[in-house]
Amino acid sequence: MGNCLTGDVAGGKQAIGGVQQRPTSTSNNNAALNDAVDFFFRSRGQYPLFSQIELSLSASNLIDRDITSKSDPMAVMYLRKKDGKLEEIGRTEVILNSLDPNWIEKITVSFQFEAVQTLVFHVYDVDSQYHNVPVKTLKLKDQDYLGEATCVLSEIMTKPNRSLTLNLNGNFGAGVSRRLGTLSVQAEETTASKTVVEMNLRCINLDNKDLFSKSDPFLRISRIVENSVAVPICRTEVVDNNLNPMWRPVCLTTQQYGSRDNPLIIECLDFNTNGTHDLIGRTQKSVAELERHCLQKESVNFVYTSTSHGRNKVLKGQLIVDRFVEKVQYSFLDYISSGFELNFMVAVDFTASNGDPRNPGSLHYNDPSGKPNSYQQAIMEVGEVIQFYGSDRRFPAWGFGGRTSDNTVSHAFNLNGAPHGDEVVGVEGIMSAYASALHNVALAGPTLFSHVVDKAANIASQSLSQNIPKYFVLLIITDGVLTDMAGTLDALVRASDLPLSVLIVGVGNADFSQMEILDADNGRRLESSTGRVATRDTVQFVPMTAVHSGQVSVVQALLEELPGQFLSYVRSRNINPVGAPAI
Repeated sequence: MGNCLTGDVAGGKQAIGGVQQRPTSTSNNNAALNDAVDFFFRSRGQYPLFSQIELSLSASNLIDRDITSKSDPMAVMYLRKKDGKLEEIGRTEVILNSLDPNWIEKITVSFQFEAVQTLVFHVYDVDSQYHNVPVKTLKLKDQDYLGEATCVLSEIMTKPNRSLTLNLNGNFGAGVSRRLGTLSVQAEETTASKTVVEMNLRCINLDNKDLFSKSDPFLRISRIVENSVAVPICRTEVVDNNLNPMWRPVCLTTQQYGSRDNPLIIECLDFNTNGTHDLIGRTQKSVAELERHCLQKESVNFVYTSTSHGRNKVLKGQLIVDRFVEKVQYSFLDYISSGFELNFMVAVDFTASNGDPRNPGSLHYNDPSGKPNSYQQAIMEVGEVIQFYGSDRRFPAWGFGGRTSDNTVSHAFNLNGAPHGDEVVGVEGIMSAYASALHNVALAGPTLFSHVVDKAANIASQSLSQNIPKYFVLLIITDGVLTDMAGTLDALVRASDLPLSVLIVGVGNADFSQMEILDADNGRRLESSTGRVATRDTVQFVPMTAVHSGQVSVVQALLEELPGQFLSYVRSRNINPVGAPAI
């Protein structure tokens, strides 16, 4: 399931398909909660009256801001808060060379029946130099503005077909009045069904659309919604130069395909960098029909509608469903509520780059007034989240980069100073052990992450060998100056096979570019010094400056990627929730 295609990413051929976008919401105000955040707040008795809604966006007749090609549009959705400020909820992918984009990436919002929720949509032309950059990291000021539109969410929800078309407008200078096109929004309520369909699709004998090479085919699957509009729900990756392509497994949820008998349009297209992908052929089949074709080993003929005669021409190219599996896809909440435990471990940076703790400018300064330093703030602010997910409130806690009482520099010493036993109880236990360590450990260096990562990996490995339903999260609090990048990469790649995620919280104002590399949000998995590639993405980095400036909440920052990392692990190993029947 880890390689199942359900969406697409930005950039070049990657914009056609491959990897699902990460959540881009940066708030915990119920605008777009993920499973982990929702569980966190509901456990505290906060039950907002809302319904989860998926919004599909498309646009027509956008203005062209490119000179030699068409615009490469991306849409961004905001929620206008009571103070008038805009809070970003989500972004679509980038569509290459199109003035009439139909985006696949849905934006999820919680429809709150009692509130007026004003939505603001901005459309941008993404510069070609950013086409291989994940959309969530794009700086919008670097992109060309194409226009905006505003509506109230209830306007969409009260329409008979839950669809609304808005005129785009914008300020392009005094006296400038021009048509900027339209933006259409289609809303669908998310369903509770956990059923997914996984298919292996391939084609044979495709028509060649290229002059000097073979076609570069990909599949686009669209669902027919109530108003007879085809909403794209999935694209495969592009297979280069191949008339008999085979794609990675395609995964469709019931939310995407609606019902087993709902008609789906499957198009095979030849990828072109100019955005005008050539249609090789198409067919209309429901999920039930695709299953039947798989069971009976029947191929499906593509057809091509003749513009001159208006009739469907049957082509030699065929679609084959090699494998069709319908299964239950358990959620993060299913695992956690079944008794699957999240166990946290903490590692604190004691390197000299933090500054002398006696100096008020030090990140480790112990203020006589009782004001917490940067590390204490980080421990306290993430502590509530950590304690909540740790069942016994006992955490292994280490320091690294400090000179201990035996006058040796250690890169994984017990924070509580005990020769044996590294566990402390609760956030207060971490705070007490940290305060004690500041008196007994001298700041030294260099900054090595690999030792604490290996220590955490060893604990996760022991649990795995005993078949205990646990997943581990190592929290590293650091000032961000890393001196063993290669060793850290090696340790993280080794640990990527284990039930372990690493959350890095950056304190201070250091250059955190190394942490961003470890976070691997560029879509590429980490690679070790021997060339081994990480099994999956396991690292999330959060700078405390972003937390303190209000750009992101601690809960959202820490839990944003954790459900996906957890699920990528259990699904790839077919691990079920405790007591659940086999998938």
